[in-house]
Amino acid sequence: MTTRSRRSATDQLLPDIIPVFPLYGAVLLPRGQMPLNIFEPRYLEMVDDVLAGERIIGMIQPQDDGSDDPAPVLRTVGCAGRVTTFSETDDSRYLITLTGLARFALVDEVEGDAPYRLFRIRTDPFTADFVIQGENEVDRDDLLSAFRAYLDANDLDIDWDTILRAPTEWLVNAAAMFGPYGPAEKQALLEAPDLKTRAETVVALTEMTLARGAGHKPSLQ
Repeated sequence: MTTRSRRSATDQLLPDIIPVFPLYGAVLLPRGQMPLNIFEPRYLEMVDDVLAGERIIGMIQPQDDGSDDPAPVLRTVGCAGRVTTFSETDDSRYLITLTGLARFALVDEVEGDAPYRLFRIRTDPFTADFVIQGENEVDRDDLLSAFRAYLDANDLDIDWDTILRAPTEWLVNAAAMFGPYGPAEKQALLEAPDLKTRAETVVALTEMTLARGAGHKPSLQ
């Protein structure tokens, strides 16, 4: 197995055209970290290409779980991430980590020879994503209380001292990315206008989940 890890600053604009990786039920958020197991040939080629360039991939959800559709209709908002860790397994898979940079809006698809999809994007609605802001506006006690209640209801054991020391943005975005929410709910969390709104939505969704039974996925549709 070969490994590679690189870091760089996130306070820069994204390219106008980026490759996208559609994944139903998954969202990336600024400064969030998403591990990905890449095995499809077209996405192996995509990773090869981005590693030779700016290492940026756009994560976005398809509208529906049409896993057999090679070019599904996509949601209009995603999040770009930079490949910050990379390893190649003995069976030729790539294990990468994407670290979120900023959200983007799709403009149009760009035709090309690559087997993966390229889109022109807009980032001007989301320029605030490049810096951490709004942590002081989040009701951290409410957030921690909802998190604690969910862990207790599901008999999950996590180092609570580590949670208490974690930055507020990290807590909100980790809950949004990896919480027990459906695709529509995760998209709503992605598109929340600010950290305070995202945190309030996380708390509300967690309370709905607990009220309806642990593990149930509430619906905003």
